[in-house]
Amino acid sequence: MKRGKKYIKVSKDLDRNRTYSLEEGIKEVKKTSYSKFVGSLELHFDIILPKEKDPKSIKGAVSLPHSTDTKSVTVAAFVTPDKEKDAKEAGAEYVGLENLIKDIKENKITFDVAIATPSVMAKIAVLGKELGPKGLMPNPKNGTVTDDIKSAVSEYKKGKQTFACDTSGVIHIKAGKLDMDDEKLIENVHVAVSAVEDILGKPYNQIFQRMHIASTMGPSFKIEYKKAE
Repeated sequence: MKRGKKYIKVSKDLDRNRTYSLEEGIKEVKKTSYSKFVGSLELHFDIILPKEKDPKSIKGAVSLPHSTDTKSVTVAAFVTPDKEKDAKEAGAEYVGLENLIKDIKENKITFDVAIATPSVMAKIAVLGKELGPKGLMPNPKNGTVTDDIKSAVSEYKKGKQTFACDTSGVIHIKAGKLDMDDEKLIENVHVAVSAVEDILGKPYNQIFQRMHIASTMGPSFKIEYKKAE
């Protein structure tokens, strides 16, 4: 991969074979970030894939304790009429069922997260072509299929994020903005690791081959991860 001049400049003196503690790595990420905007702390987990398991089936969600990302999340809630009020009060922009299905089929609306009750999943299966490729089909693994619509919508409006494993066996999660205190970023990382442990059902030292952290624009650093005491 061809690297730009800024990347080469900030990484020229780095020992690419070195492994850092999480605390050291975060300081290096902040020091070497070269974006003109406030970048994010990005986590990259190379996981040991379970045998005979499709990487694409590994999905989850995490609510970080600290976040400065104010990006507005647009939510579509597929619900029966008795749940519409809860969804609207929690902040969902698009609420309903047949009307939502029709609007999505006609490409009239766009959104970031789709949440549904279990009872309507059979009906929204017709949206597989529209939602599937975008990773928007509601899924129990990330909490987007639930009867507690109000809580689910509220969590995503407050910054809950989904994550998935790519075909190469890597999970990517954003752990906050680089203008946050190191201590808050560290706590976010620990929570993100726990979320990955939960979906795979094993401790991190049994599922991670490697862990790297990086800024949105900057070099990555290999981390020797240790749980918070």
